[in-house]
Amino acid sequence: MSRELRKLFEYLGQYKWRYLAGIAALMVCDLTQLAIPWQVGRVTDEVRGGTITPHKVWVYGLTIIGLAAFTAVFRFVWRIYVFGTARMVETSLRDKLFRHLQTLPADYYNHKKTGDLMAHATNDLQAVRAAAGDGVLMSADSTILSVSTLVVMLSTVDWRLTVLGLLPLPILAVSAGVFGRLIHQRFRRVQEAFSTLSDRAQENIAGARVVKAFVQEKAEIDHFTRDNKHYLDTFMRMVRVQGLLDPSINFLAGSGFVIVLGYGGSLVLQNRLSLGMFVAFNSYLGMLIWPMLAIGWVVNLIQRGTASMGRIQEILDTRTDVVDAPITHVPDAWQRPEAAKGRIEARSLSFRYAPDLPYVLEGVSLTVEPGQTLGVIGRTGSGKSTLANLVTRLYNALPGQLFIDGVDVTEMPVTELRRTIGYAPQESFLFSKTIYENIAFPPGSWSEEDVYTAAQIAQVDSDIREFPHGYKTLLGERGVTLSGGQRQRVGIARALLKNPPILVLDDSLSAVDTATEARILAGLKPVMKDRTTIIVSHRVVAVQKADQIIVLDRGHIVERGTHDELMAREGEYYRIYQRQQIEEAIAAE
Repeated sequence: MSRELRKLFEYLGQYKWRYLAGIAALMVCDLTQLAIPWQVGRVTDEVRGGTITPHKVWVYGLTIIGLAAFTAVFRFVWRIYVFGTARMVETSLRDKLFRHLQTLPADYYNHKKTGDLMAHATNDLQAVRAAAGDGVLMSADSTILSVSTLVVMLSTVDWRLTVLGLLPLPILAVSAGVFGRLIHQRFRRVQEAFSTLSDRAQENIAGARVVKAFVQEKAEIDHFTRDNKHYLDTFMRMVRVQGLLDPSINFLAGSGFVIVLGYGGSLVLQNRLSLGMFVAFNSYLGMLIWPMLAIGWVVNLIQRGTASMGRIQEILDTRTDVVDAPITHVPDAWQRPEAAKGRIEARSLSFRYAPDLPYVLEGVSLTVEPGQTLGVIGRTGSGKSTLANLVTRLYNALPGQLFIDGVDVTEMPVTELRRTIGYAPQESFLFSKTIYENIAFPPGSWSEEDVYTAAQIAQVDSDIREFPHGYKTLLGERGVTLSGGQRQRVGIARALLKNPPILVLDDSLSAVDTATEARILAGLKPVMKDRTTIIVSHRVVAVQKADQIIVLDRGHIVERGTHDELMAREGEYYRIYQRQQIEEAIAAE
């Protein structure tokens, strides 16, 4: 048994009692169906023998109708329990997949495309549901019906006739195995092609304005058409295998029928088998056709389901290294309301995103006392944002290198750590909700006054109130309704609302003009006085009031001090300042 099939059975096993109830109802339904051909055979023999009476016609008729009604009731029951349970399996697996995606590290999403993940959550889950519903049904139904039919045929009709009717079955089993392997391989390629197609569509919808701005509609249509054609070709390669499977099964089943009709007809002519029993036997043989055909469907559904289960399991098997340590510690200062909180200390902090990549930060040592502001400046790629990400533990620092309030961040509960930090990144992600809901996103009970105050400090309150619906304005996807600067300020307001002891602004003022930046910093001044603040920026004006400024270059601290101290040294910080002053002068002309 393959690993994917074992995993599929594990999920089905969680609902085994519901499946057993459905299969029991299915068994009753199938056994009831077997009684109908026997009744028809008796009627045929009595008609041929001239012993039928009007009373018997009514009895046989009502009996057949009663059996049909009984079958209908149990058919309803098994549909509820089998198909309904398949929906439960799909819902449970989707919930598990989403929960797991929430635990994966930020770096995972740097390498996985959104469209690909969406394909897992839609197409792959639908394939698993089909295997858990129709696949289970057809497997159970074909097994129950074929075994019970064979028992009845062997016990009531000539055994040689039964054996002849079953001659195609061994060939059928071999064919199903060969076709099953091919379907599994090709369906996995189909799902991969669908993932590529989904990602192409998602990127173009999300980036529609960029596509239009660069007049790339035709080029993107051509790319989509190519991916769509590739998906079609891949799907058709799988359909060709399916197209061979079903006719092959029909041919083998039909061959059995021809053999039975020839041999059975001769037995009737020789009076070795009654016409009624021959009619009943053909009805039973007709019932065996469905299990034979079902084999093809079962193979198809199960192979699709296991291929998709394997793709989903690859995600579920991915583990994050940003997890709670076996024994966690919370700083003593957090237990005392009056204690100063937010002391950050880095001891020879070094970090790289993968073992085969160069260090982004190397040997960084610094201390930020509670209530102080640290300014971090440097050119692009110098490691500024990486430092912010390590403090918020979006990525893991090595043990013994980064401490908050005297406790190693790798030993702190991740949830508790992040609750103490208000984080505003450069690209502030906004949800397709109202502006009010986006600001009030942090967990907690916030009053309207809390939300408005945070927006006022972030200098976005007046902008919001200019919208026709104010704070109730519904934002488009990723906050497209707002400008870049407005999105950043909403992100800052969201971070401020938490009233955290540590505030991290990761270049979150880059999209606002100088005048607005000055107002935001002025509004933040009384807020920053009571909390530890890290301001990451590429502009000197954002960090010049900080208690301590570090200049990063290729992951190293090349300068540190206050604004005045660094200007007096006329080093890298001074050169950055002079360059920006010239750029502003040119822009003002």
